[in-house]
Amino acid sequence: MSTIIGVDIGTSVTKAVAYDGAGGALASASRRSRLDMLPGGRVEQDLDDVVAGVGDVVREVAAAVGRTPDAVALTGQGDGLWLRDSGGLPVRPAISWMDGRAAELVTRWLVDGTISTAFAHTGSGMFPGCHGPLLNWLQEHEPDALDRAAVAGYCVDAVAQRLTGRVCLDASDATLPFLDPRTRRYAPQALAACGIGDRAGLLPSPAAPGTVLALDGRGAGLLGLPEGLPVVAGPYDLPACAIGSGVREVGDGVLILGTTLASQVLTDRVDLDPLAEPAGMWLCTPSPGRWLRAMPAMVGTAALEWVLALVGATTADVDALLTDSPPGARGVHAFPFLSEAGERAPFVDPSAQGRLDGLSLATGREDAVRAVCEAIGYAARHCLDTAGLSGTLALCGGGTRSVLWARLIADVLGRPVRVPLEEQVGALGVVSVARSSLSPGYEAPPGRHRVVEPREGVRALYEDGYERYRAELATARAAWGARARLSRRP
Repeated sequence: MSTIIGVDIGTSVTKAVAYDGAGGALASASRRSRLDMLPGGRVEQDLDDVVAGVGDVVREVAAAVGRTPDAVALTGQGDGLWLRDSGGLPVRPAISWMDGRAAELVTRWLVDGTISTAFAHTGSGMFPGCHGPLLNWLQEHEPDALDRAAVAGYCVDAVAQRLTGRVCLDASDATLPFLDPRTRRYAPQALAACGIGDRAGLLPSPAAPGTVLALDGRGAGLLGLPEGLPVVAGPYDLPACAIGSGVREVGDGVLILGTTLASQVLTDRVDLDPLAEPAGMWLCTPSPGRWLRAMPAMVGTAALEWVLALVGATTADVDALLTDSPPGARGVHAFPFLSEAGERAPFVDPSAQGRLDGLSLATGREDAVRAVCEAIGYAARHCLDTAGLSGTLALCGGGTRSVLWARLIADVLGRPVRVPLEEQVGALGVVSVARSSLSPGYEAPPGRHRVVEPREGVRALYEDGYERYRAELATARAAWGARARLSRRP
């Protein structure tokens, strides 16, 4: 059976897995990437470091398998801004999707209607770490970087260019914030609204579904594989996880419990409702007539890691801490909005902030941890409700390593969740896309999973908790908005 190596270039870790033709994992490797956290909410990455990490994990996996793979498939983090010259070399450090330097700009755009104008033509909201505000910010503060650049792309296509010498942008990456998902073309009205119409030439046109690249000499040297080996680039990690976790039918969804709390629901139509709150996006998939309604929240495992560090615990302690605190966390409530860039789905607010309420001398560290886990569950439910989930739901991501947190998510959602037994569903998903590109008509075998059922005994408690969460969130959003307006006064 043919072997394909899937590479998932995450924000902090790059992973590679070799799969056989039946979807079985043969070998895997991982390497941490450097993430530079800078003053002013700036978060950047070094493209050379990321490319070197890809080379390391692919070489390790290929050596473990003991034979040359038939292809390499790339997926990874989306959004951010990865500026390169015509040779694929960075003209400045890559700006991460986590970056918050353009937060004030996004707040202003929310008020003056810029984001609503773009949203009416694309169905995608904007947040500080996406192309629209970042390109505008650079136009104002670093125009020379844009002058030196030939490509304003993303992580996956940046790595693919270094390996193949070609610029190949998957339509899923191109979606936010300028693409009309119905036509797979950029909406000039969205570019004009963001004040960067003159920079439209930096945006690569989305590649046709099924595009296959090939390693050039430089890429072959980096990976230790033969020149000419097929390479498939994309979709990026959100849709790749949906594919790898078995989202097949319209109405089915996936919740990624990772650094990003990403909710996605498969749909057969795009509804560009100009009256809807400008948040989320409609992601193009490799299948014609199918899109993913995505709500990728900024909350996720980072919020859990924060509260664990606060109470002197680690991820290894999560299940024990959840066991020691009952559902409802003894009255402790939380908002998990801890990103310096605020929140981006199912609402956009760069001034969103986290909090812990209901604390007393009787509160234990386990209650604080459970409250944050429950709040992330409520945020997930808010995203999935907004995305229109009506079918089955898969749950994947690093958070599923905690058996009790996965059960808590099912309890809060009030529905069963399917947890794939294959942990690296992003790599598996992009390998499936690669097989379809290399062999049209290929159908991925059904994946194995376990089902986590919600418990009836806590249904009423979490229904009440969700209603309270939504009500308190509405009040908090009004306060955040008032505070943001005050801060802008001269």
